Amino acid sequence: MTVINTNIKSLISQNALNLNSRALSSAMEQLSTGKRINSAKDDAAGLAISSRMTAQIKGLDQAIRNANDGISLLQTTEGATIEMTNMLQRMRELAVQSANDTNTTDDRAYLDLEYQQLTKEIARIASNTQWNGMNILNNTQVGTAGTAADVGLGVRNVKFQVGANADQIINIGLKDFSYGTGTPAVKSEAQLNLSAAALTGAKNFSLSIGSTTFNVSLTSAIAGATTSTSEAGDLATQLSTTINNTVGFENVTVTTVGTTINISDAQGRTIGSTFDVKTAAGASVTATGVKTTIASGSLAVGATTPPVTAVFSGNARLNDTNITSQANANTAIDRLDNAIDAINSERAQMGAVMNRLTYAADNLTNVSQNTTASRSQILDTDYAKASSELSRTQIIQQAATAVLAQANTDQQTVLKLLQN
Repeated sequence: MTVINTNIKSLISQNALNLNSRALSSAMEQLSTGKRINSAKDDAAGLAISSRMTAQIKGLDQAIRNANDGISLLQTTEGATIEMTNMLQRMRELAVQSANDTNTTDDRAYLDLEYQQLTKEIARIASNTQWNGMNILNNTQVGTAGTAADVGLGVRNVKFQVGANADQIINIGLKDFSYGTGTPAVKSEAQLNLSAAALTGAKNFSLSIGSTTFNVSLTSAIAGATTSTSEAGDLATQLSTTINNTVGFENVTVTTVGTTINISDAQGRTIGSTFDVKTAAGASVTATGVKTTIASGSLAVGATTPPVTAVFSGNARLNDTNITSQANANTAIDRLDNAIDAINSERAQMGAVMNRLTYAADNLTNVSQNTTASRSQILDTDYAKASSELSRTQIIQQAATAVLAQANTDQQTVLKLLQN
């Protein structure tokens, strides 16, 4: 049937051209983006699967970085403990030297000076060693407090997220390496001014240092304005002899400058909380303005006992050791042996976890690689196939265009019928 109003051939050609255009567009999109799935209409199930795989891959890649960060943290921690071990070895060497009776008391005191400085340095390293701004050796910031169900009470539970999903962790219990060494005494100092007119007739003096009172008497009473340096020297001599001959006060110093007596106590005990002046007959003499506190000082604060979960605790305790005598040196040697064993145990645990994290990172790398390959099979463009499809659709596009043009010209034959 020959018709003009409805060009069936043209409609068929247009429909075929539209279908081929979509196929051509899809092939060009795949080739230009490198992805087989560019929207849900391309492959709804494939899009969902590839999206889940992408989340898994990103999580795995971050877990690899987490594992490497964990290794870095433990390397920093173990690096600090290496120096602790070196100092413990030196302290043990000093203790062995001090245990030898060829040393005098002064020799042992000199050895103990270095020993105590090393003790303080170990405590300082434990308190100040940080990674990413967190203290990692003093049991305060890194990780969370351990429980009886995991690494134990009093230990930090440090968790390394080494998986793409929740709670895929490797953890380690880090013990507290810190301990308090106490604070040294601050020297106290006071002055007695014997030129004060109020001291006329004064002969007997009572002066306290801490809770101990010392009573001394001048050879002759002070004669007011005629007070001489000899009277100050006499009182200073009496004070020095009486104080230094008392057990525990051997290191108190008493010096004079003119009519001024200076009393200094390195242990920081209060000087003159009790200060009385009397005449030879026992009458009180006003002593206002005679004694002046130059430095109030403070007593030494002893070291605190480390918790039982700390590395340097119990028989490995260092904070109350010294090598000032043979007995103390022998005690220090035993403590140091235990401390070296304790720190070696912690270093061994750190090394084991570092090796484990290394293998975990390697495994994560393999899993990420294989998951990426799996996603590629679903998501990425097969260029050989897409190129062939592009060539096919381009040829069909050209042919369809030519056929459509031919279909549109077929109607011209009707005019010839009409002309005849």
